[in-house]
Amino acid sequence: MSLTTRVLSVSVPVADQDAALRFYTEVLGCELEADVEVWPGARLVQVRPPGSAVALVLLPPDSEIPVAVRLGTPDAAAAHAAIRAAGVRLDNEELVRMDGMTPMFSFADPDGNGLVYIEEDGG
Repeated sequence: MSLTTRVLSVSVPVADQDAALRFYTEVLGCELEADVEVWPGARLVQVRPPGSAVALVLLPPDSEIPVAVRLGTPDAAAAHAAIRAAGVRLDNEELVRMDGMTPMFSFADPDGNGLVYIEEDGG
């Protein structure tokens, strides 16, 4: 079983989410998919270029939401166990489970780049 099914989204650090949202939608033609407060003070803005399988998440550099590449996985618990067994430092000791969202967790590659596994529906 492959741990990774696809790239879901990539974070783009932005100084001003409203200005970035205008740029990505009005200038580049991306479509707004989400503009939500995930928890108090944590705003997630997600856009997608038309026809693209990968979305862009516009995050301020001080966001509590990790700036990361978000990857799909069929089984977040199995991926969590495999990543831990490989000796990778996990940002989440347990799977993160938020209302209305599938299980996920974050970690970093050997160069410190943020990665998040998100269990895909049907996984």
